[in-house]
Amino acid sequence: MRYAIYFALPAASELMQLGNRWLGRDPFAGASLDQPVLPGMSADRFAALTTEPRRYGFHGTLRAPFSLKDGTVEDALIGACKAFARQTAPFEIAGLKVDRLGSFLALVPMEQEPHLSAFADLCIRAFEPFRAPLGDNDLARRRKAPLTERQDAHLVQFGYPYIFEDFRFHMTLSNSLRDEDEATLLANAARAHFDKVTGKALSCSSFGLYVEAQRGAPFMVHSLFELTGGMAPAHAVAER
Repeated sequence: MRYAIYFALPAASELMQLGNRWLGRDPFAGASLDQPVLPGMSADRFAALTTEPRRYGFHGTLRAPFSLKDGTVEDALIGACKAFARQTAPFEIAGLKVDRLGSFLALVPMEQEPHLSAFADLCIRAFEPFRAPLGDNDLARRRKAPLTERQDAHLVQFGYPYIFEDFRFHMTLSNSLRDEDEATLLANAARAHFDKVTGKALSCSSFGLYVEAQRGAPFMVHSLFELTGGMAPAHAVAER
């Protein structure tokens, strides 16, 4: 079993509803959903181009999937999530937009968001004590991508290379896209699909604990935690 700390809003929120439908799966209920009809692309092809984010469930990565280290248990992790939520204040970002991030499509912030980056930094630190070290196979898999020296050091120390200075918040909407015509079609469709929730202020007031029952299984939302504390993420990082 693996766990992940992901940005997520309540299941009934418009952002999550739109994201779940785009990917074709509801990670709260574990149910398959009909994806939107895209002019110029078959339903089978759309499904094939979204297999990876569908398995992980609609989310923004804060603490990448990890196994629990020896000597700790799920209840302790849940308790840490509750304590973290009680300490951390909700915050607002200017909004999201649909864009290409490398070879895949994602919802990304419209501008630099220091509170969001700081929130991710806090999640790395807060939940690191629960993470089992990566095995050789996982290290080798991650190193198939070109990593900088700093990213490789983060991979070894924290289990994920794209954190701290290299963090870029994103909510993945596709697999790696190699065909430019398909990428353009998908991007235009995504902009239309998410039009109601992009380009406007977004309250970041919760995060989710997602669970993968066994390697390769679909991730499910275990619990959602509402941020109710008084410390803004950027201020908390500054005080560390």
